[in-house]
Amino acid sequence: MQVHTPKADGFWMPGEHSPLASVWLAWPTRPDNWREQALPAQATFAHFIERLSGYVTVKVAVLPEYEAQARAMLPSQVQLFPMQYNDAWMRDIGPTVVINNAGEKRAVNWQFNAWGGELDGLYDDWSDDETVATRIAELENVQRYDAPLILEGGSIHCDGEGTVYTTEECLLHPSRNPDLSRAEIEAHLMDYLGIEKVIWLPLGLFNDETNGHIDNILHVVKPGEVILSVCEDNSDPQYAISQQALEILANETDAKGRKIKVHQIPIPGPLYMSEEEAAGLVQPDRMAREAGERLGGSYANFLICNGAVFYPQLDSTQDERAKDVLATAFPEHTLVGIPSREILLGGGNLHCITQQIPA
Repeated sequence: MQVHTPKADGFWMPGEHSPLASVWLAWPTRPDNWREQALPAQATFAHFIERLSGYVTVKVAVLPEYEAQARAMLPSQVQLFPMQYNDAWMRDIGPTVVINNAGEKRAVNWQFNAWGGELDGLYDDWSDDETVATRIAELENVQRYDAPLILEGGSIHCDGEGTVYTTEECLLHPSRNPDLSRAEIEAHLMDYLGIEKVIWLPLGLFNDETNGHIDNILHVVKPGEVILSVCEDNSDPQYAISQQALEILANETDAKGRKIKVHQIPIPGPLYMSEEEAAGLVQPDRMAREAGERLGGSYANFLICNGAVFYPQLDSTQDERAKDVLATAFPEHTLVGIPSREILLGGGNLHCITQQIPA
């Protein structure tokens, strides 16, 4: 039996900086992850979606019982698609869409286990999340590849020219694919993303509950150019993590042999969950969140979309510095700041709640 893969069929994952046809999100509702019955998060999502819809077709998965509420809060041009899912992290539950030279699209459906399964997953039941990529592939009317790998979209960044960036902390974590070697994981990435080279950073952002997703510490600007989260306080655990990443990137070349240009972006804060924010959550066993907990805040968790960069606003003392770095990296783009603490409280940011469909 011949097993087809994207690479064998001439498909590859384009970069986020390439033209996008649409962006998918899922409406947040889970009261153990989004405080005050998710109302503050929904208001943040709605503001972001309204701004985003000026640049791209926005499609939103919504639990059927919340469809009327989402419709009332979202612009009329935003398309709603009733479906089942467990939480609203579309980057991680949605498909990775690959393209070929003819402009044809296909979807890669990764396996999902709620960021760690029985070992350290964030919730007990992720069975609905596991169906989302398949459902979106059907709605987008594209063929689907089922990848033999547990992987979240937030754990990979692709430059569209043969290079993928990831972290050892996540992809080699015992809660993901413990039966696969690093070489076997690399081979799957090459087959299913159509890439030539994997650049591994050892660790992701400090205290990131996804086991160190790449999209919280690094973002690809374009081939041969990245943004990296850095920390100036050498007593902060993030300092050493970022310094190690800088050293690796300084000594690496991408799939095309280019040296990698690195723009350093400050981390916000550090930021912590407040008493009031923690009190607004229905506390479960697995995803318990406590006042005083350090949040995985990052300005690298932005979305590039059709000439705009949507970036999180998280810290009034650092937001402008972060914007300046983005303006240098993206001189041709419109920068759109989105106040996004409510998304951060749930464990991610703008990149984590979106999944792009290339043009």
